[in-house]
Amino acid sequence: MIEFSFDTLRPLGLSPQMAQTLATTDLPGPGMDTAATHRWMRSTAVHRETVEVHDGQQQHSARCAARLTRELLDAGSALAVGDWVLCTLGIHQQWWVQARVPPLSQIVRRDADGSRHTVVSNVDTALLVMGLDLDFNVQRLERYLALVGSSGVFPVVVLTKADVAEHAAPDQVRQRVDQVRARVGAHVEVLAVDARTDAAAIALSPYLAMGQTLVLLGSSGAGKSTLTNSLLGWARQDTGAVREHDSRGKHTTTARSLHQLPSGACVIDTPGVRTLRPDVDAHTLGQLFEDVSSLAGTCRFRNCSHQDEPGCAVRANVNPERLKNYHKLLRESRRDSMGALERQQQLAKWKVRSRASRQRASSEQDQGDWGHGRSANKGGP
Repeated sequence: MIEFSFDTLRPLGLSPQMAQTLATTDLPGPGMDTAATHRWMRSTAVHRETVEVHDGQQQHSARCAARLTRELLDAGSALAVGDWVLCTLGIHQQWWVQARVPPLSQIVRRDADGSRHTVVSNVDTALLVMGLDLDFNVQRLERYLALVGSSGVFPVVVLTKADVAEHAAPDQVRQRVDQVRARVGAHVEVLAVDARTDAAAIALSPYLAMGQTLVLLGSSGAGKSTLTNSLLGWARQDTGAVREHDSRGKHTTTARSLHQLPSGACVIDTPGVRTLRPDVDAHTLGQLFEDVSSLAGTCRFRNCSHQDEPGCAVRANVNPERLKNYHKLLRESRRDSMGALERQQQLAKWKVRSRASRQRASSEQDQGDWGHGRSANKGGP
């Protein structure tokens, strides 16, 4: 057993459940030097070659042991910000990450090639940040809720730039808060704040207790780094202006990073994501879109797909944009769950359909050209 101080690691987000795991975890292999310095730490940033780790008193730069890198790669995983890791001090005063404790929670998204990518580990609350300016997009917010939905992490919607919205129209903040609540349901808290003020930290205080870990998720320019600075009480994260025509921001935050807050909680700031593909299965998606699932049983047909069937109770009662988003996420989920052979078969099927469509269009064009030519010839000598 590797000894550690709960009180020292508590401000890094150590929960009693994780502390129990650390207390019962021994050195990862028989070849480990028992006389060396071994210490439990938490990863605060992950770079290409190194990992930033914190022992509750000091930040260190560490390298991941080759054995652990192979183990994680074989499991389709990798170190992520928020992981609890066992570090060993080498003979050249270099810290090495020797083991990773299985995370209690993980937020995972799909990359463009369909592979899984861990966003963060061991998080209690996800603050889904969206601006009340031109960044406002409820369909994208639903995708973030789907991203968090299968992780066991508690979501909270934070609508920033309330001052901008109030200046644009006195009743706009209330209207958009009501719009979001109508789409996400009463079980998800929705807060509207000016991320630059102390009032934002006060509004989020129920989630900032000692030992809690939060992650900020949202698009570039939504105000994640500004909110991080307000929670910290000083300008730690770089912030930048947004473009006037679409309220998009530059990637001032380029990597995920964990920060300790004065309250004893931790917050993880993340870069904006342009393309968001949640790692969610059909069952979890049905739970997230509970209105669709509950109404499905009252449709006229038992196997109703809620597309164009007559007597569909879902289409009659669910917001069309929300239902469109549900179908899109469901298609992505089914595609991600396919095996390699199924993907090849589907690709072949779409190629056949595409070829047939092109041939049909070409045939119709030829017929049109022939008819036009015949009509023109009628007027000739």
